[in-house]
This record gives sequence, C-alpha cells and structure tokens, in this order.
Amino acid sequence: MSGERTARAVVPCRACLSGEDLDWLGGRSVSLALDLTTVVETVPGPAAPAAAGGWPGQVWGFLRGRIPGLGPNPPVLDVHSDAPAASGLSSSTALIVALFQAYTDAFAPSPGIPVATLAQWAYEFEFAHFNGGGMDHLAVIEGDALLLEGRPTGLPAVLERRAFPDDWAVVVVDSATRKDTSDHIRVVRAQLAGRDPALAAYLKEADQASADVWEAMGAGDLDGLGDAMGRAHNAMRDHQGMSTPVLEDLREAALRSAGLRLKLSGAGGGGALVGVCRAADQEPIATALRQALGELRPAARVLTTRAAAGAAARSANGEAR
Repeated sequence: MSGERTARAVVPCRACLSGEDLDWLGGRSVSLALDLTTVVETVPGPAAPAAAGGWPGQVWGFLRGRIPGLGPNPPVLDVHSDAPAASGLSSSTALIVALFQAYTDAFAPSPGIPVATLAQWAYEFEFAHFNGGGMDHLAVIEGDALLLEGRPTGLPAVLERRAFPDDWAVVVVDSATRKDTSDHIRVVRAQLAGRDPALAAYLKEADQASADVWEAMGAGDLDGLGDAMGRAHNAMRDHQGMSTPVLEDLREAALRSAGLRLKLSGAGGGGALVGVCRAADQEPIATALRQALGELRPAARVLTTRAAAGAAARSANGEAR
C-alpha cells in the first residue's frame, strides 16, 4: 500500500434527546454529540491478515471499491472507546466513522476525502447492514446539537445546529442491559407499511417533543428541556414499547434520589439513559445516583460527560492526527 501516513481519528458518541427512528420515518429529531470518544489509530507496517475481519475488514473492503491502490488487508490498528457498547449511544457508528476517517486520512490521495463524502459513505455502509437512518453519522461527524428532519433514505436534513449551553452537562446511566435492535427496524417498517396507529401516535408525539427540546435548549430552559425529553421517553415507552422495567426503575430512582429526569437514548430495549443538568451540579448528582443505583442495580454505571465537537471539527483542529 503506497502513500500510507499514520492517522488517528477521534470520534464522539451521541445521545438522542428526542425522535428515535424519525431520522428515517420522517419528522424531527434532536441529537447531541457526547465527549465519550472512540479512537482509532493506524499502526505503520505490514498489514496482518487476521485484521481483515469484523468492522475494520468490512470498512476496508468498502473503501477498496472507492480508493485505488488499497491492498487486500487493512493496517494494524489501535482502538479504544470510552462509550459503553450496545447502549444506544451510537458507539458502533462512532467506530465505523473512526475507521473511515483513519483509513482515508492514512491512505487516500491528497487532498483527502471531503467530510460530506465520509458521512455519506458511512451511512451507505451501515444502511446495507441495518436498513436504518443517518442521524448517528451526522451527529458524530457534525458534533454539538443538531435538529434533523428525517428522510426515508439518505442522510437526514440538518434544519439547525447549535452549541450546547456551556453551563449544562450530561449524566449517562448505563443500565448494564445490552440494547438489541437486530429486529427493531424490520418491525417498525412493518408498522409503517401497515399504517399502525401506535406508530402514528408515536410519530406525532415524538416530533412535537423534538421541537420542544430544541426550543428549550435555545432558550436555556433546563426545566423545559427535561420535561420535553420526558415526553419523548414516554412516547417511546407507551407507543413503541422501547423501554423495560429495569429502565423504568432506574428512571424512578434517579428522580427520587437526585432530581434528575432521564430519557432512554436509542431505539430498542435496554441500553443507556441520559439526563441534562447544570454543570455545577453534575458531580453531586452523579454521586447521589451511584449511591442509589448501587443498592438497586449494582451493575449499572453512572458516567459524566459534556457535549462534544464532532469528528470533522476535531480533524480540522488537528486532534485526529
């Protein structure tokens, strides 16, 4: 493989504050990039055939059809992620985007691959596997907060973007129950084809919740944001069965012990819940949550994080090399 450069891609994960599935069903959704990052770094030297499997090998195979001169096997990689896996925080998309960015930074001819092309390629790659939407790819590449308008195919339209308030922070509760969405999109597509009234009710309520989340964020209204995120969660639970008894117990415990309203992030059951609080209150809230959840569900983890710039901004600032 000619022209190899050492490359390091740093990609955030994302929380969905409202509008799961609306990125492909149609309607508005709100994403927020979180500073729980996935890092992929290429290691110079001969490629190891054993490295050709899994996402690294499949992304490499996808790129071989688009970038001339790539060899049969990808380079050796160092990979690290702060985001809990199978949690609804888009850790798999973060890994896939990081692979695309690291590979193209290392091997694509100058001047490299435009960010918009990387987003489209990453979306096409995942769509072929899961038949889902493109919120996650835009969220981790663009960063900060995005108000999106969904489309049946292709990346959603970015209606607006804004920086998250500096004095707000995010608390993540990893329930220690893995989210499994392997059958979720097929089921929802069947609902859509059958004009299921439960899906129609969900679409209406989730779309309005997204508009209210965005308005509250712009106004710096933390109480309004928590209320709108709560309504988004309730729509997920009541109309689409996306929550579980474990998640509901965790939500009740968080509200009772720390006054924090939590919302499930990502479609399907299990995974992580997210809440927004004042940055000054983040650590006391996390401490109270760890104590309360340690008694209720010892395997659950409480993570503190902030909003993050996307992969594109990190690369432009020199963080990805």
